[in-house]
Formats: sequence, structure tokens, C-alpha cells
Amino acid sequence: MYNISRIAALLSALLPTSVLAQSIEGTVKNSDGNVVAGALIRIEGSTNSIVTDQAGRFVINDLSVGNNEFHIAVPGYAHLHQDIVLAKDEVKSLALTLSRSPIEVIDIVSTPIHMSVMESASPVNVISGETLRRQQAATLGDTLEKLPGVQTNFHGNVASTPIIRGLSGPRVLIAQNGLDVSDVSRVGPDHSVASEASTSQQIEVLRGPATLFYGSGAIGGVVNVVDGRVPTDSSTRGEWLLENASVNDQKLASFNATTGTDSFGFYADGYWRKSNDYAVPVEAEADHDDHDDHDHDEHQESHDYTVANSAEESSGFTLGGSYLFNKGYVGVAIEQFNREYGVPGHSHGGEDENVYADLEQTRIQLLGEFNLDGDWLKKINLRTGITDYEHAEIETGEIGTLFENQTEELKLDIIHSTFADWNGGLSFQYKNSEVAAQGEEAFTPPSKAQTIALGLMEEKHIGDVLLQLGARIERVTLEADNVLLPQLEAHDHAEEVEEDEHDHDHEEESNITRVFAVDHEFTPVSLSAGLVWEFTEGYNLGLSVSRSQRAPSASELLSFGPHIGTGSYEVGALFGMHQEDGETHIELTEQTIDLETANNIDLTLRKSQGDLAFVFNVFYNQVDNYYYQTDTGLFAESGHDHDHSAEDEHDHGVEDETESDEHSDELPVYIFQTDDVILHGFEAQIAWQATSEFKATIFSDFVRARLKNGGNLPRTSPIRFGTQFTYQNEKLSAHLDITRYQEQDKVTSTETITDGYTMVDASVSYDVPLFNQDIAVYFKGNNLTDTEARVHTSFIKDVAPRPGRNISVGVRGYF
Repeated sequence: MYNISRIAALLSALLPTSVLAQSIEGTVKNSDGNVVAGALIRIEGSTNSIVTDQAGRFVINDLSVGNNEFHIAVPGYAHLHQDIVLAKDEVKSLALTLSRSPIEVIDIVSTPIHMSVMESASPVNVISGETLRRQQAATLGDTLEKLPGVQTNFHGNVASTPIIRGLSGPRVLIAQNGLDVSDVSRVGPDHSVASEASTSQQIEVLRGPATLFYGSGAIGGVVNVVDGRVPTDSSTRGEWLLENASVNDQKLASFNATTGTDSFGFYADGYWRKSNDYAVPVEAEADHDDHDDHDHDEHQESHDYTVANSAEESSGFTLGGSYLFNKGYVGVAIEQFNREYGVPGHSHGGEDENVYADLEQTRIQLLGEFNLDGDWLKKINLRTGITDYEHAEIETGEIGTLFENQTEELKLDIIHSTFADWNGGLSFQYKNSEVAAQGEEAFTPPSKAQTIALGLMEEKHIGDVLLQLGARIERVTLEADNVLLPQLEAHDHAEEVEEDEHDHDHEEESNITRVFAVDHEFTPVSLSAGLVWEFTEGYNLGLSVSRSQRAPSASELLSFGPHIGTGSYEVGALFGMHQEDGETHIELTEQTIDLETANNIDLTLRKSQGDLAFVFNVFYNQVDNYYYQTDTGLFAESGHDHDHSAEDEHDHGVEDETESDEHSDELPVYIFQTDDVILHGFEAQIAWQATSEFKATIFSDFVRARLKNGGNLPRTSPIRFGTQFTYQNEKLSAHLDITRYQEQDKVTSTETITDGYTMVDASVSYDVPLFNQDIAVYFKGNNLTDTEARVHTSFIKDVAPRPGRNISVGVRGYF
């Protein structure tokens, strides 16, 4: 660690620095003239920061000659930015005034340039603190689904990933402290995200293309889970939580703590969660013949119904430490993440299987910041991680399929000093991922993906306008040595099939016609430009345009086999289908493998100050060469040999219910292809601070996802709107949320219409200071009306609705 400090000193010596004898002092008050205590004041691009005392006073020393970008943030107020120019040895006194804002404003911490919900050209959201604890769920997608523009692909309460403006899977990157979480959650909807909300500090959501910061895997957006596993200071603080929920008898315990000495910081966190199958207000399997507006009063008295195989148990812990020095820090953290959960809706043919997933991940992260304050270089940010992931699906006590992912990643941000009023820098990224799957459902061959990227991000204030520019170029390679081209006996149920052409006994002969290697190289290029114009005090207009490219994933190109999580037989875009002599043949395609290209425009109007605040976003996104699955109308055997007796639960809307069980071990064949698609919509949020204690918020979001030449994209989230009423004083906090999901009838031929529903949630928290800690006792109620609610974006909506009425009781403490 001492060598790192010497390196920082050497860099500072090689890059001549300004004399750091300048200071700023002053007071912070609100518009009523009252002092504001606890306001965080910092200088952008440096570690210089301080919190105002009880009298609203502050002093910041050791500032650079020239321009210093001053930033003030405190809950309940709009952020304040101010450029302060200092001469040599100057001490400047300031009297600063903050304006109230009923919309919480939290900064993104993982991007080289400043971004927040009220101040950036690109739309972003952050949840933290009490809001995060109130909304946290067992899965990441369910935790974030109340954010405007974000919904969940709810998979039976045990797995979910966020859907951002209609996009998910390989188009939405899940990150931990700016580094890819490196699981296999983007391969299948039944795969859980290897990240935990209960120990996190905040979760950041960047809507729209975020490729400039995270790479082509974030063409639809990014979700970044931020925690303090690598401490940046040594102050002693922490929190703990205990909770019990009624709907699935869930028990949760978690904690995180930071402490240290002058030169060293230490961190630890841990959590444990266990739950049973969750209760639902109606039979789990949907009855599409019932269109009586879901009047299930006869079931409201008790919860006799559950979603089978939806129990889970998870645990994890993290240990971290940092070496702290005058110009920054460097530290390392080790996390062990374990999760064992049932996979509801998992069936082969017509027979339900008690399949469960056993997930283990070990992640090592090294993070560092070096503040150089030189004439040319201001700061260097270092992030690197090594992840070892394993996900086994257990069937009848044996491993049916094993997924593995080994990833190494390095990100280096070099932030330059202010040049001609421009702030920003270069970002370098290297990532290497080796993903393998073995077993009956290994529908994608082992592959290796490598990314090398260079990005440039800059911003500049020109009067009342903030201009943001960015560019990124990548080299993405995809290698696979053992790609299989099986002999697929696909057929159409509309035609009579001779017995010798459709043999369910699986003859003992090889069905592989070819084994070959692939080596693809792509060069995605992304560009963006945006501006934020504060056209009058408290109001601004944001405009962002971007062109982002994405290399297709291994599963989109190389898949060839049964994917029970989606209830389909998947064939990748590397293969093509044609008819010859009345028979269907699938072989290597001769078409060019193209980059997916998104052309996106965002327009945002915001009011950030006063008792009434709002954010209105509208967007239009045309994606060329969009990779998606299309129904071939054919069927193929799943490859499992079971005694089938029950009705097939994976109904894609094309099979007649009276078909005989001879087809019960078959899956519809879906093949990846490309097409041009258009996604457009809006997000709206209005907050009114009626009194100092009472606030009302309304929101709505909508996305229309369609093929450019006609037709709908599958599993598109419906329009929704909701209200939240909040009462908060010094000790009591109460919230009532009412959210309406409208009917979704913009469906494909393989989907059914999903009825609308209304969710009513409430929570009450009361602070009880004990033992020198801030302790809160809380109650949460979800789906208080015990409504049948089926999520249209879920692959298993017809067998796993949302949980019924749930009451949670808990206690949390802060120290």
C-alpha cells in the first residue's frame, strides 16, 4: 500500500500542480432563511468534501487555483451547482441558499461526469436510504419496478430482472459498483441476479443507451448496485435489519458496517433470507375461459392456494478494506453469494418437476481513486473485478444443467483538468468472460467473449446550458470451439405425422450432423450528444440524442436446444431454416451477422424547486437489426424422457387444448432473426409538497414496442399510472401506494391478452432511539386487496401470479 502512495506522489511530481493554499468558507440556508445542517458540500473531481455543522457553516481548504466546481446536496432540497474561481492564496466567503424540492435528487456515483434525475441530459433514477429499504424485495427486478420507466419480468417471486423501456435481457446491463455482475441472469428468465439489495447503499438506473459508460451490453440501459464494500473513509457507521413476511413466511436478516483508523478503512456485510412457497388469492394456473373481471370473492377469506416450488434460501457476506491517503484510496473486497431457490413453472412435457437452482458466486473487486490535481490530469479511477459463478439446476437430486461464468474486468477512467471550460476524460475497459453450460438444457455451447473499449466523455457549461458529448469504440470478439448443429426433426402439428417420423422413444443414434468452431469480431461504435438548458430559475429542458451499437450475445447467435425456462426450443441467428421436398431443414445461414444499432432521442422537461416539482420524459428509439425470437410454427422434442400425464403448462397460444398427449414432450421452435423495431413512450412524475409533513406524488409510464413493418414485440409492459401519499415527521413515516396496470392487448400471435389490475401497498415506520442508535420499527402491506395480478412481461404469467396479501413486520437500526 505504501508503494501505491509513492506512485501517486510521483505522478503529482511529474504533473506540476497548482499551489493548494486556497479556501472557501461560508453558510448554507434555505429560502426561508433557516440554516441547513448536514448538507454535503464537495468539489467535483476531487475528494474535497465536508458536511455543514448545526449552524450551517463549512470550511473547505486546499483548493486549486482557478475554477472549482462547487456542488451541494441535501435530502429535500434541489442541488446547487456553482463555479468558484480562486486566485492564489485567496480565501472566499459565501452565503448559499437552497430551494426545496419534493422530488428526491441523488447523484449517480459510478459515471465520470455528473448525472442526477434533475440535472443530466440522459434520464436517470436513483433509490437509496429509507426508500430503498421500503421497496427492497428478494429479487432485483421486483425491487426496482416502482421506478418510472422500469418494470419487472417477474418469475414466481424467485427470479426477476429489470425491464427498462421495454428492453431487457442482453440489452440491460446489471452492474455492481460499476462492474458487470457476471452471472447468467440475461440468458434465461428463471436465472436469478447475483446481487443483493438489502446490503446496498443505493441502486442507480440509467434509462436509454448507457453504452458510453458500460459498453454495448447496456444498449437499453443499466442498473448499478452501489455498496460500501471498498470503504472510501474510516468513519464508524452501519445498519442492520430484521424482517418477517406473512405471504411466504419469509425471514430476513442483514447488516453492513464500516470502521477504521486514520489510514485504513474496514467493511463487512452479510445477509440471510429464507422463505416458503408463496400464497396467491386464486388457483395459480390461469383459466383463460374466465372473463368475469376476476371476481374471486369466494377466495378472499383464506389463502389456500400457493405457487408450487417458489421457496428460496439465500445468504452472503462481504469483507473489504482500503488504504486511505491524502490523494485518494485503494482497496479490495471479497464477496461470497449463495442462493438456492425453486423454479416454478419448470416442466418437461406435461409433468411438473421439482427443479431447484443452486447458485454460488465468489467476487473479488479492487477499487481505487487517485486525485492528482495536476495541470493536465485531475483524477484516475480504477475498478477491477474477478468473478467465479456457478449455477446448477437440480432435478430429482441430480444436476440436470450446470452454468458457469468466469469473468475478469478492468475499467480505468482518466479525468483531465479543466481545459477551455471542458470537464471529462477517457475511459478504458477490458472484459473477458468464459461461459459454459453442460447438461440436458445446455442450449448454448461454451463460449468466450472479450471486449476492449475506449470512451471519451466531456461536458461544458455555456451560460445557462450544460453541454454533454461522448463517444466510444469497442472491439468485441466471440469464440466458441464446440458449436453443435443437431439433426432437428421439427414438424407442424397441423399435418399428420407418420409414426416413423416422430418417434418418442429416442432411438440410440447420434442426432448431431456437424460440430464446428466460430470466431466473430465486431466493432461497435457509439456516439451521444446532450444538453440541459436552465431556461428560467428552477426549470430546465434536457435533450439527448445517441447512436449506440451492440454485438449479439452468444445465446442469440449460437443457441440450439430446449430452453425450459422460456418453454421453447431455441435456435440462434447463426442458423437458418428452409423448406426442401416438403421437409424443414435448419443449417448454417449465409446472411451477415450484423450489429444491433439503436438511434435514440430523449426530451425531458423538469421543474426542480418549490412545493411542486415534476419530470416529464418522452423518448423515441429505433433499433435496426434487432435480435428477437420468432415462432416458426414447428415443434421439436424437448429431449427429456418422462411419463407424461398432465396438460402442458407451457401454452404458447398455438396448440389446441384437445390435442393428445403424444405431443406433450414437445416445445415450439423459436429462431432468432433480425428486424427493425421502434420503441417510443413516456415517463411522467409530479410531486406536490402540500405541507412540511405531507406529500403527494403521481406517476405514469408507457412504452409501445413494435416491428417497423408491422406487428408487436412480445411481453411488452402495459401502460400504468399510480399515486403515492406520504406523511413524515420527526419520528413517524407513512406511505400509501396505489398503482394501476392496464390491460395489455398489444400482443403477438403466441401470447394471450393480460387483464389489468390495481395494486395497493402501504407502510408505516416509527423511530425509537435506543442504545445510541436510530432504531425504526416498521410494518409493510403489499397487495392489500388480495388481487389476482398476472404480470404480462413474465414467461410464466399463467402459472405464477403475483403474491397475494402480504404483511411484513421488521426493525432496522442505524449507528
